Order: sequence, then C-alpha cells, then structure tokens
Amino acid sequence: MAEQQKKAQEQDINQLRKVRREKLADLQDNGRNPFEITKYDVTCHAMDIKDNYAEMEGKQVRLAGRVMQKRIMGKASFCNILDQSGNIQSYVARDSVGEEAYKDFKKLDIGDIVGLAGEVFTTKTGEISVHASEITLLSKSLQILPEKFHGLTNTDMRYRQRYVDLIMNPEARDTFIKRSKILSAIRRYLDGQGFLEVETPMLVSNAGGAAARPFETHFNALSEDFKLRISLELYLKRLIVGGLERVYEIGRVFRNEGLDTRHNPEFTLMELYQAYTDYNGMMDLTENLYRHVAQEVLGTTTITYNGVEMDLGKPFERITMIDAVKKYAGVDWNEVETLEQARALAKEHHVEFEDRHKKGDILSLFFEAFAEEHLIQPTFVMDHPIEISPLTKKKPDNPDYVERFEFFMNGWEMANAYSELNDPIDQRERFKAQEELLAQGDEEANTTDEDFLNALEIGMPPTGGIGFGIDRMCMLLTDAAAIRDVLLFPTMKTLGGKDQ
Repeated sequence: MAEQQKKAQEQDINQLRKVRREKLADLQDNGRNPFEITKYDVTCHAMDIKDNYAEMEGKQVRLAGRVMQKRIMGKASFCNILDQSGNIQSYVARDSVGEEAYKDFKKLDIGDIVGLAGEVFTTKTGEISVHASEITLLSKSLQILPEKFHGLTNTDMRYRQRYVDLIMNPEARDTFIKRSKILSAIRRYLDGQGFLEVETPMLVSNAGGAAARPFETHFNALSEDFKLRISLELYLKRLIVGGLERVYEIGRVFRNEGLDTRHNPEFTLMELYQAYTDYNGMMDLTENLYRHVAQEVLGTTTITYNGVEMDLGKPFERITMIDAVKKYAGVDWNEVETLEQARALAKEHHVEFEDRHKKGDILSLFFEAFAEEHLIQPTFVMDHPIEISPLTKKKPDNPDYVERFEFFMNGWEMANAYSELNDPIDQRERFKAQEELLAQGDEEANTTDEDFLNALEIGMPPTGGIGFGIDRMCMLLTDAAAIRDVLLFPTMKTLGGKDQ
C-alpha cells in the first residue's frame, strides 16, 4: 500500500511539473518569457514594512520575492510573498491591477518569483499588507516545493538541497544570517584591535600546523604533489617574522577525517597571531572577543544551547590540564614520574593508549576521557604536555609542559592557543620527533618545514597565537544541533555518482 501511495504521489508531482512547463511555454509563445526580464527595482523588503509600519502606511513600495501562498476569492485575492527578510501579505484586486493582469495572477504557481508594486495598508483583520497595483512574473518555478505546513523535514534532503531548506524553513535562514553577522562582528572587533586580515595559500607542499591527515592532490603544471592546508599557522607566523605584528585569517581548512555532529572535513578556521604577547594575552583576547560577538549578535552575554545556559559575562575559569585530571579523574599527575606508572594508571582506569604514547600523551588521554565533558561553562585548560604540543614554548619552570591552552564550552574544544615557539633549534628538534612519529605510522604527525625553520632563523619575536573553530562558535550562538546546520553546503556522500 505504501509503495502504491508513493507511486501515485510521484505521478501527481510529475503532472504538476508538466502543467508548469506548459504555462511557461504559453508565456514564451506569447512573447512574455519571464526569464528575459533582467532587473526589477526594489525599494524595500517585507520586514522593512512591518518594522516601520507607522512611517510606511499609505506609501508606495516595490518589493520582490517568492509566492508562498495564494488564496483566490473571485474579484479579489491574497498572496504571501517571501523575500530574504521574511514574508508579507499582498491584496490583489482585479480593479487595481487590471483584468488581464488579474488573470495572469490567478495562473501563478507557488514558488514563482514576482515583483510587486503597491500601497502599504492594514487589512480589517489587522494584518500589515501591500495593496497591489502591479504584479510582474520575474521567474517561473518549474519544480514543486514541499508541502507548506510541514516544510522540508527530511534532514538529508535539507543539507543536499539547502536552497529549498532556506525557502521552507525560516529557522535555517535565520541561522545563516546570524552566522554572517557573527563573522562581521569578529572582523570588526579584531580590526578595532589593530589586526590585519590576510590570506595565505590553501594549496601547500607541506601541510603543517595541526595534528591531522591532509587531503592530497597532484599539480599537473608543476608535476608535483600538493596538499590542501590543515591549518593557517605556519604561513601566518611567517608574516609575524616579516614585521606584521597582528594578523588574522578566516578561511577554509581541510582535514581528511570522519563526519559527525561536530566535524566536517571542510570547515572554517580563524587563526590570529600577535607579536610581543603570550598565551595569557590570548586568553584575555578570547574572553573579550566572545563577549563582544555574543552581545553584538544576540544582544546578551548569556546564551542557551540545548537547554543549558552558559554565561559569557563572568570571568572565564582557568585550570591546568593536570588539575582538571585530578579534579575529574582523581589522579594526581604530579606524582606520576615514569612512563610505566602512566601506563599502569591508564590500564587501571580503562584508558586506551598505544605503544608510541609517552607520559604526556597519556595525560592528554586521561583529560579527554574524564574532564572534557564537564567543561560546560567557558573554561581555559592550560599547560599541556610537550609531547602533544610541537609548536609551543616550554614553561620556563617546568620544561615537560608548554604555555598552551584550549578553550572549552559545552564540553567542546572551541579554541587552541600557544605562546608560540620561536627558537629555531628547539623547533627543528620538535619536527624531528614528529618525523619519528610519522615513521611509526602516525598519519597526523607533522613533517619538517625547512622554509618555516628558515623564517624562525631570521627571527620571530615573542608571539601569542590562537585558532578558533568558527563553525562550533556558530553552533553555540545559534543553538544548532550539528555542524551541518551551520554550513550552507556540508560535505555529503554522492547519490548514484551524482549529488542530488
């Protein structure tokens, strides 16, 4: 029975599509091809009218958008027009638009794009509307939109056909408008702090700066293998060497890893570097930036994600990784002196590790297993083991650890920051250790970047640097359940050899 209903539905839709193409052909045969119209002068949007009705009442306006609803009632009808800002009702009367135009209006389909001119007024039921004096078909919709009252509910189809999702689901449209505002607010804040926005290569011969597996490709013109960048770090540091003291970049990076609610292989990262400061300066900047963006975009520093309230207005908590493991796992790493002790504790607490892992690696595994999920309120986790931080300055009083922090909210890592390593001799040794890990099968280990080492030998000042996950930031500030909900076109598996 279900299969028969599906076939009947498909037949109905195919028939409706056929009717729409016949309407288009009729228009074209009569010299009224809507696709030949090149422009329409728009004077305002739907929400401009609604938000400023006191000033707009009785004025002539011109707006354009998609027909989302139509009610034919003899000599006068109503339709709803959707534009980027929202929707507005239009009253269309035969005596106002003319008999021929009214006939054309009645032939419009849901999804058609029209230009509408008329006077702003309020109906007897109190709805702000436009009394149409002119309606122009600007583009004919040949497909069938999802049923109005249920919208586009198939999650997979929402991601594959984001253009339909944006039409049918106002919350999706609002999310991406907020995302744009978040990026603008970030830029305004950093520009106001004297940072320069720059651009660095996406196609690189050495994909360093993070522990991740890169995508690889071949550049035919040079007959050379290249990689898509996994980080922005090493090129931005070169600019610090060159004397640009405050730089940032917001751009796509690519990591050949799995898909889940917080990971997409192509995602937006922001990294910034500031000369003559350290990771403490990066903590202050992060705290101020998050507060600024939330206040500017949401109008508050208190946000709610999945029903949990997080307060960006209070000073962010600061805790070392060792103290976090002690607090949440009950293990005091200050008392762990050897690798054998670390391995024994891992086995005792059911923390899985590999033979290549050293004492600092196992500390990090303990943190991930026991502490991360508890870091709901804004928290800086500081002072990581040197084994997992190949580009970071050692702590002067404890060289087994480095001046690094990760910023957490909602149990998620939101940012990662260092007092940047600027000793070229130490950096070469760190790269050597990474090469050894690579030889042992760690596909995420860095390789030696000789040009970057040369830049360090030229001389890099003391520098603080940080990388922000922009997509996760957008998820928190828009209460989005998955990273795909804040990516306009997330990575999807193709269907039948064709993404559809």
